Amino acid sequence: MLTLLSGLGLMFSLIIAVGAQNVYVLRQGLRREHVLPVVLICAASDAALVLAGTAGLGYLVKTLPWLIVVARWAGAISLIAYGVLAARRAWKSGGEALLADPSAADESSTGGGAAGTATLTRTAPLAPVILATLAFTWLNPNVYLDTVLLIGGVAATHGDGRWLFAAGAIIASVTWFFALGFGARHLGRWLRTPRAWRILDTAIAALLVVMGISLVLPVFFG
Repeated sequence: MLTLLSGLGLMFSLIIAVGAQNVYVLRQGLRREHVLPVVLICAASDAALVLAGTAGLGYLVKTLPWLIVVARWAGAISLIAYGVLAARRAWKSGGEALLADPSAADESSTGGGAAGTATLTRTAPLAPVILATLAFTWLNPNVYLDTVLLIGGVAATHGDGRWLFAAGAIIASVTWFFALGFGARHLGRWLRTPRAWRILDTAIAALLVVMGISLVLPVFFG
């Protein structure tokens, strides 16, 4: 049990941080848009990487350091590209209205809502959402450092209990992503106007671009 809790605690300490993946899951949760596929992909990806690291994939990454360099550039390009898309969403003309809480759509359509209340936007197709989720997960070099190298390395110190340690880490990941994705809806009352969503998307765009640039800085400065 102590080994399980150790894996749980370490994974929570790594995963609960402001990052591109968490920001994307939060946004999908706020929009209530394909939340289940998004959180399942994130949790399943973490589980696969934790198991791979526990099985010894971390050794391969250590012996081929260029893999991390490739992952850094791919991740940086992806983050900056999605940052540009978020900026475009925030400032495009016409102002497609967004709504964090679909239940408010009834009030808006009947005139019972407050002036300026946003109407329900179109739901994005599932395929682009899945691709974006995969990109935020698998093109992020930090996820390999955290799950494959760090979790895998610490799991190895537990000997025969390493798989129990990995199980604790996986439980933490599943708990976090489901809580983040499905708990985001409680923030909906603050995000019922197009202006609020423009502010959110602007912040997301700035964060993604900064994170994308920060990913490749170690390539130049060590």
